[in-house]
Amino acid sequence: MSVLLLSRLQFALTISFHIIFPAFSIGLATYLVVIEGLWLKTNKKVYYRTARYFSKILALTFGMGVISGLAMAFQMGTNWAGFSKTVGPVLGVLFTLESLTAFFVEATFLGLMLFGWHLVSKRLHFFSTIMVCFGVTLSAFWIMAANSWMHTPAGVVYESGQFIVVNWFHVIFNPSTLSRFTHMIIASYIATLMVIAMIAAFNLLRKRFQSFALENLKLALFFLAILAPLQIIIGDLVGLKIHRYQPVKTAAIEGLWETKKGAPLVLFANISQQERTNTYSFEIPKLASLINTHHLNGELKGLDAVPDNELPRVAVVFYSFRVMAGLGFLIVMLTFLGLYYWKTNSLTSKYWYHRLLVISAPSGFIALLTGWFTSEVGRQPWVVYGLIKTQDVVSQVSPKQVLNGFIVIIITYGLIFGVGYLSFFFKIIKKGPVMKSRLANKTALPERHHD
Repeated sequence: MSVLLLSRLQFALTISFHIIFPAFSIGLATYLVVIEGLWLKTNKKVYYRTARYFSKILALTFGMGVISGLAMAFQMGTNWAGFSKTVGPVLGVLFTLESLTAFFVEATFLGLMLFGWHLVSKRLHFFSTIMVCFGVTLSAFWIMAANSWMHTPAGVVYESGQFIVVNWFHVIFNPSTLSRFTHMIIASYIATLMVIAMIAAFNLLRKRFQSFALENLKLALFFLAILAPLQIIIGDLVGLKIHRYQPVKTAAIEGLWETKKGAPLVLFANISQQERTNTYSFEIPKLASLINTHHLNGELKGLDAVPDNELPRVAVVFYSFRVMAGLGFLIVMLTFLGLYYWKTNSLTSKYWYHRLLVISAPSGFIALLTGWFTSEVGRQPWVVYGLIKTQDVVSQVSPKQVLNGFIVIIITYGLIFGVGYLSFFFKIIKKGPVMKSRLANKTALPERHHD
């Protein structure tokens, strides 16, 4: 295999591992703000137990996010030296802002949130939780601004192999930043809520911690009922941006080889990039045009005019998008089925539904990852869309060097994340929200000594 392919596969592995932890941290931190706010308002023990319980998972997840992020930073220097040199004047500043304005905030207040239960008042502790949530969300904004700039570059001129920034506002708020940031944040919330629903369902199946499990399942369903349909609307806005600024990606998503008005939605097909055709295709007339242009006879540009060396891997983009969309609709159906059982007072007795929630727990994160694959593979072969190709910024190293590093990363990630993180994560789930302190059984907790 070539250095380019090996480097891309290695980056795909590291980013796939890394993205899970920040997304989970965003969702957990936001959920903890809601839970702690409910505790302050009602003083109910179940909310305090929930806050302490999910704080443990957040601490574990945040640590893994930092470690995996460092691995990615080193990889940029070893495998993508040309990228760092070329886009450094733009992305280097954005990453520095992310560290100075976001990471320091979340890291500082995370310590107070995790260890300050005995030391500070309820309101100050709640403020620290809000700041952790603010920090992880702001961090996501800077990262998504940087990534979105690579998709829809703006505010720069490209001269002599270097980017010169002429307008930082346009760099940060490039045409796709806000829609993609919102889409990513909501995806993080949904993925986290599916895990929370799984934890609640797991406890209901074991007939333990009933009040904790039922309260968290209801909260998860309530927020999913809002966020899952909203994500479809935001996804539509992202699709409109892609159609306008990256028509090749739209064509790859739709498996469209020829420019058409009233293009059909291809639900499934066997994609042949070599022959530039689809076989065994199942289509719905005009629906692709309606979705991407909001007009039944809107024109979609096909891949027929795109040279072979500028085509993304169409099959990867095509199938990844359908996995993402399919899982999204699965989550919607599970949510509204749960709401129906909630309304009919049968939510606690539907054990088959609880088992389905446990099985479906990874669906949000799988949807998030496949959405990321759709976006990033669909941008190829460009690293900065329309300006710099990925092959032009890969490091000049031997395939053996990249392969050796790749093997080390696979083993290390398998041990640290696959064994280490998951073993601790499942240990926390199996143990449940057990409180060690003698004050844990009190309904009204003291102002300063909550435990």
